[in-house]
Amino acid sequence: MSEPVAERDSASSSGPPVAAGKRRRTGWRSFLTPGWVITAVVAVVFAYVAFTVLAPWQLGKNRDTNEFNDRLRAGLEADPVPASTVVPGDGSSAGVEHEWTRVEMQGRFFDDDEVLLRNRPVDGRPAYHALTPFRLENGLTVLVNRGWARPADGTAAPDVPPATSTPVTVTGFLRMSEAPPGNAPMTSDGRLQVYSMNTAMVGEAVGLDLAADYVQLDDESVQVADPGGEMSALELPNLDSGPYLSYGLQWIAFGVMVPLGLAYFVWAEIRERRRRREEVAAGGTPAAGDDGAAASEPRVPSQSRAGKLEDRYGGTRTRFHEKRNSRDEERF
Repeated sequence: MSEPVAERDSASSSGPPVAAGKRRRTGWRSFLTPGWVITAVVAVVFAYVAFTVLAPWQLGKNRDTNEFNDRLRAGLEADPVPASTVVPGDGSSAGVEHEWTRVEMQGRFFDDDEVLLRNRPVDGRPAYHALTPFRLENGLTVLVNRGWARPADGTAAPDVPPATSTPVTVTGFLRMSEAPPGNAPMTSDGRLQVYSMNTAMVGEAVGLDLAADYVQLDDESVQVADPGGEMSALELPNLDSGPYLSYGLQWIAFGVMVPLGLAYFVWAEIRERRRRREEVAAGGTPAAGDDGAAASEPRVPSQSRAGKLEDRYGGTRTRFHEKRNSRDEERF
């Protein structure tokens, strides 16, 4: 036989017992859960990487691009200087600070030691470049890119006209040697061909001691070296800073917004928990979708609903509300 309703209500007035070892977290300790901890760690790591890796990477590329543009602009605006005043006498590199300096050279081409640079597109189409050693009057030999031509019969090397054999004066831009390629020089279509404008590799292939840097001829000098006009000069790069500055600023903005977003969600969660505690303390139930006035007042269920709750939970309506409030207290 079941106990009287009054006795059940009296026994439940103190609330359900808390399980042994289970304590409700309050304050900031309530955020020490796997979900919040992982989110905080991800936000901190992302901000750290954005500020120390990603933003400096893009801003560094923007700095390098601006320095490159400054050197190229100076080379275009300044008059040519004798190559002997820029290229070291021992044939070592003049350094990146002198790249794109416009130089003037007097001497003659060594057409017999010319090689072709293969697989170097121009305007998105295949092209072969003529790399010809040039002996200066002071005895130093410099590798010269004297122009390019389209391949013949699909991919075959074109019939590149020989450079002029008479002493000439040419001008061009001093360029630093490229990195050595993975492929060794090869002979194809009756011409020695290389995969990179690496002066050390070309010098070893032709048996000459070449300077570390090479010279890219300008439009006027390409025509001097090739009176027939079959070779074309390389176009100069565009003076464009690119999108690197905006990318760097975007990474900085992301590094700031992610922690701020996390702080906002923490603040919103604290505000929601405070509202729930106030509703529980007032003995009301949160009314989702109601306005502020309606949400602060407890709902009084109809008699039929109260009877259903009493049948479902085996007690009176008062006991049902006590159980629900006790669960909300444990949660918040």
